[in-house]
Amino acid sequence: MIQRVLQFVPSPTQWLANWWRRDEINSYDRLFLTLLVLVLCVGLIMVTSASVPVAERLYGNPLYFTLRHLVYLVAGFGAAYVVLNVPVSWWHNTNLLLLMFAVISLMAVLLLGKNVNGATRWLALGPINIQAAEPAKLFFFVYLSSYLVRRHEEVRENLKGFVKPLILLFILAVLLLMQPDLGTVIVMFSTSVVLLFLAGAKLWQFFALIFTGLAAIGVLIVYSEYRWRRVTAFLDPWADPFGSGYQLTQSLMAFGRGSWFGQGLGNSVQKLEYLPEAHTDFIFAVIAEETGLVGVTLVLSLLFMLVCRALWMANKALNKGMSFHGFLAYALAIWIVFQTCVNVGVASGLLPTKGLTLPFISYGGSSLIIMCVAAALLLRIDFEVRLKGRQAIGGAPHG
Repeated sequence: MIQRVLQFVPSPTQWLANWWRRDEINSYDRLFLTLLVLVLCVGLIMVTSASVPVAERLYGNPLYFTLRHLVYLVAGFGAAYVVLNVPVSWWHNTNLLLLMFAVISLMAVLLLGKNVNGATRWLALGPINIQAAEPAKLFFFVYLSSYLVRRHEEVRENLKGFVKPLILLFILAVLLLMQPDLGTVIVMFSTSVVLLFLAGAKLWQFFALIFTGLAAIGVLIVYSEYRWRRVTAFLDPWADPFGSGYQLTQSLMAFGRGSWFGQGLGNSVQKLEYLPEAHTDFIFAVIAEETGLVGVTLVLSLLFMLVCRALWMANKALNKGMSFHGFLAYALAIWIVFQTCVNVGVASGLLPTKGLTLPFISYGGSSLIIMCVAAALLLRIDFEVRLKGRQAIGGAPHG
């Protein structure tokens, strides 16, 4: 009798496969969601581990930054829920308003911003500090994606169409450099170059833009004393290990101590306030020290798969003729790639020091919330593509 009943009960493998495929058209991408949750969990664990010493000293509470990180996660989930219920067409229709908001918020930072460690990048709203550069990145990419749809032929055939969005990028770059925030400018410039290339810009325009951008970055470095010190520290950090090369040498020590399997979770020495910004910009060094090459490979693999899935979403959207969906998904994926590469490159000594967070992992309210919004936007894009272009309005689909 029991055997006759069991033959109608699916095995665990069959049940999992059925659950994965169930109601595929009316659900969000489960693989992307799974990867996203795993990366966010890694971030929460590592922020907790990396922030305990500094939190204990500054606030007398070893979990101070962990609790704030949880609050930012809840806020990010709330913002993501709203984005999941907003049609992608809304972003397309309001792209100019969003761009204007980005410009105004960056100007407000320069006029009313809070100075931290010599940089004016934050707007203080009570106990909350908002970094205006984070939403500015997202809103510019929304504008650029919309522009490439509206002016696609002009971008491909006319130099004027190619230059127009670059003028707006230049205005944003000037406002960001006045903070100063060269890292954000590099990420925005790199993402824009790749997106214009994908949109069909001519090859000579593509290379001219790259060379112009590199030359401009070179000039900004040469004529800025603190940026020049960062470059010289990058070239030979051990020449001044207690001065300009201090942060990089401490980060490299963390990588060296990590070896293959790490010192164990919570056993980092560099996070004991030897390495500045251990729970924010240099959290990757703590990951390397505590989990070793194995842990670093796992974290980068999760981020790599997340980006690959986003690129797959973008390609599927373009193949179905949903150009705005496709360009925006490509922009978000490329953004995550470049910001990850810059953060990892800085922590490992492959790039000069830049103040950029590791997406979905580093502590930082503005960055974490905006990254959650970007992830939700990718899920919404994929959902609408699954509906084969039919207008998606109203509530969220089933999960």
